[in-house]
Amino acid sequence: MFHIRDIELVHWDFWRRFTLPLDAQIITIVGPNGSGKTTLLDAMRTLFALRCSGKRDFRRYVRRSNAGFAWIRATVSNRPGSTGKRPFFPCLKDDITLACRVKRAGGDWTREYTIEDGLFSVEQLEESAQWLGLRDYQSRLAYAGLTPAIAKVLSLEQGDTDKLCEYSPRALLDLVFDVFGDKEVLDNYQAAREEQKSAQRELEALSLDLERLKAQTENKRLEADRFLEWRNLHGEAQALESDAIPRLEVAELREESDAWRERLRQVRLQLREAEGLRDASQARVGDLSGERQAAQQWLDEAGQRVNDTNSQWLAARDQLRDLDKKLAERDALRERVAREHGKDALNSEDAAASAYTDWQAARGKLRDLTARFEEVSQQLRDAQARSGPPADSETLRFRKVLHDAGIEHQLLAEIIEVTDPMWQGALEAILRPYRSLILLEDEADRSAAWSLGERERFRHFIVPDRSPVPAATPGSLLEIVNFAGDPPKWLAELLGRIRRVDNALAASKLPKDQDWITRDGYHRERRGARHLGVPLDFWFGELARSARLEALQKEVAELDKQLGWAHKKQSEAETAMQVAREKLLGMQAAELLLSRSGEFEAAEQDKPAALASLQAAEQRLEAAKQELERCKERLSGIAIEADRRGRDLAQARDTLSRLSAEARPQRLEQAARLMRLRSKRRGMPRHWLEADALQELAEHYGGLAGARNELGRLKRRLNEGEWPRDESVLIVREKLSLELTQRETDYGQRLAYSERTRSMVDDARAAYIAKLRATVKQYGKNLRALGELSGVHVECPVPTLDNDDATLHAAGLEVAFDFDQKGAQSLNDGEASGGQQVMKSLILLIGLLMDDARPGGFVFIDEPFAHLDVANIDRVGAFLRATRAQYLITTPVTHNANVFQPAQLTLVTRKKKPADDWAPPIGVLRRQLD
Repeated sequence: MFHIRDIELVHWDFWRRFTLPLDAQIITIVGPNGSGKTTLLDAMRTLFALRCSGKRDFRRYVRRSNAGFAWIRATVSNRPGSTGKRPFFPCLKDDITLACRVKRAGGDWTREYTIEDGLFSVEQLEESAQWLGLRDYQSRLAYAGLTPAIAKVLSLEQGDTDKLCEYSPRALLDLVFDVFGDKEVLDNYQAAREEQKSAQRELEALSLDLERLKAQTENKRLEADRFLEWRNLHGEAQALESDAIPRLEVAELREESDAWRERLRQVRLQLREAEGLRDASQARVGDLSGERQAAQQWLDEAGQRVNDTNSQWLAARDQLRDLDKKLAERDALRERVAREHGKDALNSEDAAASAYTDWQAARGKLRDLTARFEEVSQQLRDAQARSGPPADSETLRFRKVLHDAGIEHQLLAEIIEVTDPMWQGALEAILRPYRSLILLEDEADRSAAWSLGERERFRHFIVPDRSPVPAATPGSLLEIVNFAGDPPKWLAELLGRIRRVDNALAASKLPKDQDWITRDGYHRERRGARHLGVPLDFWFGELARSARLEALQKEVAELDKQLGWAHKKQSEAETAMQVAREKLLGMQAAELLLSRSGEFEAAEQDKPAALASLQAAEQRLEAAKQELERCKERLSGIAIEADRRGRDLAQARDTLSRLSAEARPQRLEQAARLMRLRSKRRGMPRHWLEADALQELAEHYGGLAGARNELGRLKRRLNEGEWPRDESVLIVREKLSLELTQRETDYGQRLAYSERTRSMVDDARAAYIAKLRATVKQYGKNLRALGELSGVHVECPVPTLDNDDATLHAAGLEVAFDFDQKGAQSLNDGEASGGQQVMKSLILLIGLLMDDARPGGFVFIDEPFAHLDVANIDRVGAFLRATRAQYLITTPVTHNANVFQPAQLTLVTRKKKPADDWAPPIGVLRRQLD
């Protein structure tokens, strides 16, 4: 069982609020009369759902505070016992909180209880406690060890705890049974005995009446069976004649009509299939004629392409041959120079050729840079002259097409201005897919604009629907954008939906489904989050235009530097070329080689292109030849398919002619069959004609012929026999049968009940005697163990227990005490002193609370030291210290100081002064342990 750690009272009697420690084995509550000792014990009794002392109850205490509510909260132990289980499982902490809240509900005071795992204050319980009813709370306490038996002992009246030794043996035995719940076993035995005698008398009377009723019921049953047999035969014959046979006739007609309907449906399907084949064959024959003409035209065109490609191949081959011829002439001149003037002349010629190549390259680079400089300069002038965004060539081309068609429009970038340069990059990242989005000025131009977009394959959006800009949400991208015109509605919604955040960590404070973007372009949407990247070139607003102007100015300056460098390189290459040529003057072959060096160099440079052109021409020629072969195959396939389609058309026409001739007489015969079917089923209920019912009927009788044979057999049997035809025999049989069944059921129940009561009497008597012996033995064991702790020899013999009611009722519990080996004393023999009487009562009391399965627990004892001398007070104190229970003992202030010797904790109560609203808190004295 558990121990009490502390207790807190709020608005209990005249106490406002205080907390008392109770974490000791023996606790003394001391104070003058009327200072609240019993009030404190009643608070604990109320907390543990026990009855208060005397005629008091919890309402008396909470009414005095005039606060409208009261709290009793205690911390109790929840440590595992010897079995390993915790008292308040499933609570798993070593300390738990028990609380009782008393409040006014309507015109009465009500109690609510709670058990919380761990330590909780009154304020925490007020917010989150799970409240229990009184019965559920008592069940939890009983599981923890505060059983109804212990609760009864803890609820004994003030003064009764030290007068148990004055009980008679029978009264003491009744108290033990009442505490441990064993007296109920005897009550069950007596009730079972009386019930068994009554059941036996009733059973004998039922047996005689049952035999007489059985004979009557059997006679009427035989007569009723003959009547039922006649009725069944007569009813079956009528059902066959008026129901089954007509329905089976209808079923046979329906099966025949359904079979012919399916045949005719198959014929119609064949007709439609033949018509479809005929129509498809005719259509395909016509299509094949057109395909043959187209294929012939493609064949002619393919032949022409082969001829054209062959001419191109011949031209490329001749060009490559001429280049090879020039290069062969160069090689011959180089050999002549080497032969006439030595190898140094070739080096000079190579140097001259190299210098000429360098000069040509420098001149080409200068020409390219000059063209680029002029282009960028023109772009810079154009950008300085206008404020609009840049545009790619595709967009410029399509805008010219729209202008030519008279369709007024704008680019999205032309109506957007960014107000916060810090967020220009993030906005550009979001709007990058819409740089070339075109907005129509007139919504009526949508169809024309879309037709032009389809024709020109324009890859960007053309938007006719525009709406005013809504109010921007604070913190959104829309807040930093000004529009010079109405944008698309979806674009404004997109920008208004995206919130601006410094980083992804700051976005964690936003709602989970909120879209957002950081300055460096990290964007979150419904699909997830990703980095969009800030574009290097800006398109939207004045900041984009300024960035473009700055970039163009930088590029013009860079190109100007490169032009100076290119002029210098050209001059150096030209000087080197002149020096190399001067070295070759005077050499005739060398002069010829030098004069034709440009021609030879051009041939050298043109040869790779000529070779590639020849290879490309060869590939085109091969592709053209393959296309020509495919055209021939296509034309051959068309001819084969046309022949097959012609045969299919002839076959379909023959099938249509044959089926049309066969179908007409079959349709006329089916029409006559349907007329007969409608005539027979006219007036029949709908459920007669259900397919499942007809199928079951046919299976039951074996078809229409089987049903007619069965009808003849039934009529012969009815005419040959003699049958009772009065239906009242059924009523009499049913009445007698029900009465017999009821009587048999009653008899069986009473017989079984009689057997059960006999068995219950035997079991109850044996259980009572066994339980009585076990209870007395256990209680005697507890008393002897407590006597050893207190130095008193205690005997508790088992009373005489025979299998006899009188002996069992007269049994009592004789307990003998031997103090100081002066001889045994009975319960109330008048020879014991006042201290010995207290010791007797304490041993008897604590013996009631002892439980090996749940050791420990707590006991309330009201003034056990009254009228004791010093020696007996010490003796009682030593006894209390030797036990394992927790004791809360009250004592007046007039007693000897030795009453405090066994106490580890002393609580001092004081009276409320008349002028004060609240009583003073209880004082706490704790013994200092050595």
